[in-house]
Amino acid sequence: MHHSSLRSWPFWLGIIAGMLSPVEGQQSLEEKYKAACPDYKRYSMFMHRPFSEGEMQLPFQRPEIRCRTFTSPLVEKVIDDVTSKMVDKDLARLFENAFPNTLDTTVRWHVDGKEKSKHTELKRATRDEGKWEGPQSFVVTGDINAEWLRDSTNQLLQYQPLAMKDEAIFNLILGAINTQAEYVIESPYCNAFQPPRASKLPATQNGQEDSVHPAFEPSFVFECKYELDSLAHFLALANTFYNHTGSFDFLTPRWYKALDTVLGVLDQQSQSTFDPETGRFERNTYTFSRQTTQGTETLPLGGVGNPLNWGTGLIRSAFRPSDDATILGFYIPANAQMAVELKKTADMLAAAKEVSRAQLLDKRAQTITDGIWEHGVVMHKKYGRVFAYEVDGYGGQILMDDANVPSLLALPIMGFVERDNVVYQNTRKMLLSKEGNPYFLKGSAFTGIGGPHIGFEYAWPMSLLLQAMTSDDDTEISHCIKLVLSVSPLGLVHESINVNRIHDYTRSWFAWANSVFAQTILDIAKRKPHLIFGEGADAYVVE
Repeated sequence: MHHSSLRSWPFWLGIIAGMLSPVEGQQSLEEKYKAACPDYKRYSMFMHRPFSEGEMQLPFQRPEIRCRTFTSPLVEKVIDDVTSKMVDKDLARLFENAFPNTLDTTVRWHVDGKEKSKHTELKRATRDEGKWEGPQSFVVTGDINAEWLRDSTNQLLQYQPLAMKDEAIFNLILGAINTQAEYVIESPYCNAFQPPRASKLPATQNGQEDSVHPAFEPSFVFECKYELDSLAHFLALANTFYNHTGSFDFLTPRWYKALDTVLGVLDQQSQSTFDPETGRFERNTYTFSRQTTQGTETLPLGGVGNPLNWGTGLIRSAFRPSDDATILGFYIPANAQMAVELKKTADMLAAAKEVSRAQLLDKRAQTITDGIWEHGVVMHKKYGRVFAYEVDGYGGQILMDDANVPSLLALPIMGFVERDNVVYQNTRKMLLSKEGNPYFLKGSAFTGIGGPHIGFEYAWPMSLLLQAMTSDDDTEISHCIKLVLSVSPLGLVHESINVNRIHDYTRSWFAWANSVFAQTILDIAKRKPHLIFGEGADAYVVE
């Protein structure tokens, strides 16, 4: 039996909206409807009609249209185009829920930048020319009212191809770039941020007691874990936008300031633990200590982390994209992503006639790339030459992978290597085996890569989606997709699943995972359309 709540949601929404008393005597009908909308975190835990026509009878989990945080007719067209072709109606329903999930539920604040008066409060307070001007977009991760640079970039990825034809999507993503630029300028070592002041949304605290240097403002920052990939994702958001639109609208003085800020962090975090000439200890610019019993939540040695050698060309990352602390600070997936995005940024700036900046970035990208191939590729006794997960430049290495992106499994998706690269193929075999990767988890109900963040029994569906996107084998791709579908009875993709009990999961509402699922379906629709549309089907490309 299905348990559903608010089956007549539009009806009851109207009743509730009509009962709400006006605020200060003036409240629009739209504001009343918004106030009546249920909390999506709770709403996503229940099943809602109409159910899909497949065996699983998956629920329809999209909010009522007046409760959606952003809408686009072109997004609705993509949903109709794809789902109408899909053979598996349960898979179609999962895509129908997942593809728009970020727009439906996580765009907490967006302004198009045309009404400059909305930002005057911020400009007076800061006296910083151009600060918070233009479009702005605050995109939360889902059930946490904060924006992660990494999550929001990936959440918006499947909409990037639509930006050229949809002015609203164009403006939304341009706003996201502008907002991320402000976050990076203010606190480049931080990973998650509070709502902008102009949004008038309340800030929330993460409940932790952290000692961090450089210091940050808690009303501006939700959490301040330095993750190299956060800065790479800031670059990736603009690079992808440019690749799809050809627009330079984001190249403002603020974006250039954010870029210079990123380069400053890379300079600081390429320094070794000890002076290469004197051998004297050099305290890192960034330190992090948290009062916790979880070793993965803080850095050892007084918040500095384990020693790193000099002359490697690599950049330190204090934390992984899972928000877990690195063991050896040269985190190879983030270095690979940074190298790729610096190169893309260089190409984009060259097209914008910023030749000197482009040359600087191109050189830095090559330095990191050379460092990865020299220090990040090691010999495994069974798999041969493989990419290490983390290294220290002294010969120390960690061999594993985590489900979060960037990861070793995702190296081709990021553009660092081709899928058929020999070292990558060796690495992939290692990562997808229990004897090669300690966080490759197998149970009676589910299989996939997990990580220290959740524990030894929880694998992430996201890892199977990455596995599908890095495979050319029809059987493997179909297996991955079917397995993810089988552990999504609520019609949404969760963060992690207990490998022995699929109803034991973390996060009913995790927009990033739903976006990756949508991206995977669109990838299959382009590369392997017969797997989801049936034999003889034509490729479907979002453009």
